[in-house]
Amino acid sequence: MKALLGLVVAAVVLSAVAFMLGSYQTDIYRKLLLWTTLALSYNFLFGIAGQVAFSHFTFYGIGAYAILILLFQVGLPLPLAVLAGIALCVVLALVVAIPATRLEGFYLALATLAFAQLFIVVLNEGGKVTGAAGGLANYRLPDVFGVRITGPWYTVVIVVLLLGTLAVLWRLDRSWFGRACRAVRDNPEAAQAMGVNVARTKIIAYTITSAMAGVAGMVYAFVDNTVNPPIFGLENSFLLLFMVIVGGSGRHAGAIIGAALLYLMPFVLSPLIGHHHALVFGVVMVAVVLFQPKGLIGLWDALVAKRKTPSSAVRGTKVHQ
Repeated sequence: MKALLGLVVAAVVLSAVAFMLGSYQTDIYRKLLLWTTLALSYNFLFGIAGQVAFSHFTFYGIGAYAILILLFQVGLPLPLAVLAGIALCVVLALVVAIPATRLEGFYLALATLAFAQLFIVVLNEGGKVTGAAGGLANYRLPDVFGVRITGPWYTVVIVVLLLGTLAVLWRLDRSWFGRACRAVRDNPEAAQAMGVNVARTKIIAYTITSAMAGVAGMVYAFVDNTVNPPIFGLENSFLLLFMVIVGGSGRHAGAIIGAALLYLMPFVLSPLIGHHHALVFGVVMVAVVLFQPKGLIGLWDALVAKRKTPSSAVRGTKVHQ
C-alpha cells in the first residue's frame, strides 16, 4: 500500500512538471524520462541478472521502427501494432538469448555487440521500409479512441511508462525470479546446485528486459516524430552501461541517479566549458569505478550508515554503564 501511494505521488509530481515547461525543456524532460526507463530495465539485466549485453538500446530502436512500420506501412490499428511490436521484440530476444546463454562474460558481450551492429546495417540498407540512412519522418501518433494525445499529455504517457516499468521491475526483483537472477549473477554453479535453471533464468531476464526496451522505443518514436540509424548507434549502448555503473549496479535508485546525472551533464557543462564536457564525463567514470565501485548510491548508503552509528554507539555505552 505504501509503495502504491509512493507511485501515485510520483506520477502526480512528474506529470505536473510537464505542464510547467517550455518546448525545449519539455524535449529534454521527455528524453530524460525515457533514458531513466531504459536504465531501469538495463539495470535489471546487467546489475541484477549479471548479463553484460550491448543490445538493449538496439531493442529500443527495434520498438521504434516496428511501431512505425506496422502502423503506417502495414496499416495495423494502434493496439494491434503495439502488441505485434512487443511480439517481435520477444521473438528477436529469444533468437539472441537462446544461443547466447552458452556464452559467458566477454563472449556474450561480443555476440550482442554484433547483433547491435547488424541492426544498424539493416536500417541503412532497408530502403523504403526503414527509410535507409534518412530514417522515417513526417508522421504523428494516431488518435487514441478519437482523442489526440499531444503536448504535456504525451509527457504524462511517458511518466506512466517509467513508473510502470519501475513497478514491474520492483516486483520481479522481490519475487523468486529476482532471487534466482541474483543467485545466477553471483555464482551460477551454486545456483544450479540449488535447483535454479541457469539457462532459462538468463533467457527470461534477457527477453523481459528487451521487450521493455522495445516498448520504450515505441513511445520514443512519437517524441520527435522522426527516427534514423544514428539515434540508435552503439555509443548509446555504452552510455546506458555507464549510467548503471555510475549510479549503482543492481539498485533501482542507482539506475535513476546514473541516468539523470549522465544525461543532464552535457546540458549543464557545455555552456561552461564547451566540448570539454566529454573530458569531465570520462573523469567521472574513472573516479566512480576506482573510488566508489558501488556507484553513487553507495555514497548514500555510507551516509545513512554513518548517521545510524553514533546513536547505536550511545545506546551501547549506556547499556555498558
